Amino acid sequence: MTERDLKDLLDTEAARINSPSFIADDPVQFPHRFEDLRDIEITSLLTSAIAWGNRKMICRDCDRLLSLMDNSPYDYMMERGYEDLPDGQNIHRTFFTQHLKHYLRGLRAIYARHGSLQEFGRSEDIASFEAPAWRLVEGINRVLAETDPGKTDLASRCLPQNLSTTALKRVNMALRWLVRNDGIVDLGVWDIIKPSQLFIPLDVHVGDISRELGLLTRKANDRRSVDEVTAHLRRFNPADPIVYDFALFGIGMKL
Repeated sequence: MTERDLKDLLDTEAARINSPSFIADDPVQFPHRFEDLRDIEITSLLTSAIAWGNRKMICRDCDRLLSLMDNSPYDYMMERGYEDLPDGQNIHRTFFTQHLKHYLRGLRAIYARHGSLQEFGRSEDIASFEAPAWRLVEGINRVLAETDPGKTDLASRCLPQNLSTTALKRVNMALRWLVRNDGIVDLGVWDIIKPSQLFIPLDVHVGDISRELGLLTRKANDRRSVDEVTAHLRRFNPADPIVYDFALFGIGMKL
């Protein structure tokens, strides 16, 4: 397949999948429930944190998580409603209430100081970094450690700690929701970074399809592979390379 043919395939599949009908069966539906930026941000972080495995199970558990938070994530967090949760209550697979409490303690500190996650990202100057997502997570991890110290076992369930190697799939997906602004599936509520600065949310599925299409030569699904795939996609669409996340999803469903 020539580069021209590959671009045409990716453009066609992206246009087919990136449609309003995609929302109802995807975790992106949950931040769509809210209008307040703070609720959208918190929901994006928390639902993406548990977005691994079967999509129906993910959506079921995301819905249950929001219900646990009285469907008002910002108010619930700021009022410390999470402190009433017993440890050991399962939320999704290996993510339990003790992990949620650790995450929300740190996020609450961020919102108390900065008002929103976007403003926290601005204070961390993430836009000036080559990889804004990794810079953002570095900052959040620092606050989590300061707010609830000595809980590295809990922190690793909230956000990756090995930032030199992690593909950071779930946060890259959350940032796609927050930053891409074509008004179709993604919400586009952030202006701190541009769609051109996003990176592909790389998981096993996207990695396998990328290798089949010649977008990825590496065997591992790690940060270097994210860089490789994203660099290739930027050649096809420098302003909005991660629109092709929809294409890789769609092509995978056909195979």
